[in-house]
Amino acid sequence: MLSRHWTVFLLVASAFLCSCSAITVDYDANAMIINGQRKLVISGSIHYPRSTPEMWPDLIQKSKDGGLDTIETYIFWNLHEPRRREYDFTGNLDFVKFFQLVQEAGLYGILRIGPYVCAEWNYGGFPMWLHNTPGLELRTDNNVYKQEMQIFTTKIVDLAKQAKLFASQGGPIILAQIENEYGNIMDGYGDAGKKYIKWCAEMAVAQNIGVPWIMCQQDNAPQPIINTCNGFYCDQFKPNNARSPKMWTENWTGWFKAWGGRDPHRTAEDTAFAVARFYQNGGVLQNYYMYHGGTNFGRTSGGPYITTSYDYDAPLDEYGNLNQPKYGHLKKLHAALKLGESLLTSGNVSWKSFGNGVDLTTFTNSSGARFCMLSNTDNSKDANIDLQQDGKFFVPAWSVSILDGCNKEIHNTAKLNTQISQMVKKVYTKEDVDVDGDGVEDPVEQVAPHLNWEWAPEPLRDTLQGKGRFKASVLLDQKSATFDISDYFWYMTSVNINETTWKSSNLNNATLRVNTNGHALYAFVNRRFLGYQFSKQANTKQMVHGDDYSFLFEKPISLNVGTNTISLLSATVGLANYGAKFDLKPTGLIGGSVQLVSNGQVVIDLTSSTWFYKVGLNSEVKRFHDPASTKAKWNADGLPTGRPMTWYKTTFQAPLGTDPVVVDLLGMGKGYAWVNGHNLGRFWPTAVADSSGCNDNCDYRGQFNSDKCRTNCGNPTQRYYHVPRSFLNKNNSNTLILFDEVGGNTSAISFLVITVGKVCGHAYLGSNLELSCQGGKVISDVEFASFGDPQGFCGSFKVGSFQATNALTAVEKACVGRQSCAIEVSDATFELSNDIGPTSRLAVQALCS
Repeated sequence: MLSRHWTVFLLVASAFLCSCSAITVDYDANAMIINGQRKLVISGSIHYPRSTPEMWPDLIQKSKDGGLDTIETYIFWNLHEPRRREYDFTGNLDFVKFFQLVQEAGLYGILRIGPYVCAEWNYGGFPMWLHNTPGLELRTDNNVYKQEMQIFTTKIVDLAKQAKLFASQGGPIILAQIENEYGNIMDGYGDAGKKYIKWCAEMAVAQNIGVPWIMCQQDNAPQPIINTCNGFYCDQFKPNNARSPKMWTENWTGWFKAWGGRDPHRTAEDTAFAVARFYQNGGVLQNYYMYHGGTNFGRTSGGPYITTSYDYDAPLDEYGNLNQPKYGHLKKLHAALKLGESLLTSGNVSWKSFGNGVDLTTFTNSSGARFCMLSNTDNSKDANIDLQQDGKFFVPAWSVSILDGCNKEIHNTAKLNTQISQMVKKVYTKEDVDVDGDGVEDPVEQVAPHLNWEWAPEPLRDTLQGKGRFKASVLLDQKSATFDISDYFWYMTSVNINETTWKSSNLNNATLRVNTNGHALYAFVNRRFLGYQFSKQANTKQMVHGDDYSFLFEKPISLNVGTNTISLLSATVGLANYGAKFDLKPTGLIGGSVQLVSNGQVVIDLTSSTWFYKVGLNSEVKRFHDPASTKAKWNADGLPTGRPMTWYKTTFQAPLGTDPVVVDLLGMGKGYAWVNGHNLGRFWPTAVADSSGCNDNCDYRGQFNSDKCRTNCGNPTQRYYHVPRSFLNKNNSNTLILFDEVGGNTSAISFLVITVGKVCGHAYLGSNLELSCQGGKVISDVEFASFGDPQGFCGSFKVGSFQATNALTAVEKACVGRQSCAIEVSDATFELSNDIGPTSRLAVQALCS
């Protein structure tokens, strides 16, 4: 029997201090114990390949500033070992550097090896060579798979050990994970699944990393593995061992987007409520999934049908901006929790119920110090609670009040005392101009500069003639045949029709019928483009979990007497990443059929004909996406619109400043975008969200689910695509290249920067309201300020029934002309004689410029 105790050493490091002093790390049911100090751990997920190394320091520092003490990431097997025994840990795949930066910032790390990650990632993070390895079955008691999994796990562990990343070596990593959410789908593997989990635990412990291992969503995790919870709420979760700490490895801060779906939104109030309830109920560690979601560059998004953006409504948005008010509200919650850390982890807890969902939890120590959490889980009724000598407290529905000393409210999860940012997308000139005469060149807003385009057709001669690289008498599985090196796979065949068949079967009025398990199909008959079709994309849940994304393609065709060539291009939009045996789901035309139909009757069934195959597009081999390639013959004249299978190229100058850059691809169809050879990911602005199901007035109260508080109805799911600053050339000579499968119009494409436009905020008496702009901008005007009972919301505030007369003057004095300011909401700041009551607040709206 292995002991639950782990003695490890942790290097306490910061950007300013490097100390090799060793401290011990242990745990019990109530705390992580670091160097004898009982700790709550507040963590956030940042996936290193969903950003760039140049972004990492800023993301990590903002996480620390937001009150996190730990950063968590998955390890992505398919990126690190795309071909068997060929590894890549360079660039944004350098997870060692990522954790070193985490340590330099003075934070801990959590290493989630998996190696299955789910993560809405292509194929769940598995490399396709696994699928094609003889005798291998994924995620079960299969010796071939277990050997490969152990080899990769050991490879990651060895790299971490060589860099001294584990706490036992003085590094930042205090926890490691093996497998991932297997308990959710384990029944699909029967007894073999149970044996597999036992093996996973034994294999992991044998790595001797000196820190505890965890398994999420695994109720039967063998000791000493700590089982953990994932979900929107984990306050009622209980570990399978009374001595294990209560850990929440994935607190879903929002949700992911799928093409054709609406934007998800989880309110700051509900997120904070879930966190506070977790720690009120004995939680020790919680991790935000995601704290920064980032971008699915290249072909990394899974699903299928998951968007290039992986913003996730996280506290740091896709581009690394503060997502206010979520970021600031959680920051204040973290500060309040840390204030009571020693008492929350002491284990001396008492509960008192006031009825109607109101509960008081009191944490004490032997010295008599107290810390309280007063929660109201009713989803509609506010509560006024009299704690006798400790005072009276107003607790809104679906909220938790944190009471220092049990008599002073220092935070309530429903009361926003933080900035609300309205982000804007702006265009700047190519020229540097000193606008305000201060001797400093300033960016000037203007209309988007004109882009001069060139174009090139996709080379199709060989495939339209039915020429492939290999052949078979069956319809092949696309992912198996392509090894997932491309979204595209050609199925080509020919059919000879004699005069008798032509006349007897009425083939002058024929239809091509294709039943496919692919995600998109483009059909060509006798070298002519017939049309295209996509699998259903509006049903997010159906598409993401891949229950059925087959579809029937039917188009009238013109056939000839003699030989007729049929070329079918099947395209994937990210491979399935979730579910029991998701790897066995068919992709492409496998399991489908290809038929010629006349008058509703199948005349010729081509399913078992001789099929010729080709992986990918000719342009991929010729590297049309690379500005240095000479293979593409670019045309400056006759720029087409709506032409399928077309490449577009233009040059542009990078926007000034440091604000994040995006390219607006509205007008284009579906395809890929590259900047200076960097793949930005799939674009698909013609995938439009359902026009219904959105609610402008989102009520944070009550249980959250992924369909609650959706926005962006009736608009493109994604029209803006992140261009990291590190992708841009400093000499301002940059190239944008697009490949459009269905055809688009480049006339509206522009490059924009994302920045804070207006800042708003609410703050209650006794709190501070902090406002800030970004990118060197200052608060130029206070458009609204009222302390009393202001009505409305950011963008449409109104004065209520009473207010302080000096509110606007006080805010202007504190903020105008500054990049950031702090306003103390107190009697010293505002003069108000009315009985202000528990719901009165300051509301501010200001302009950044």
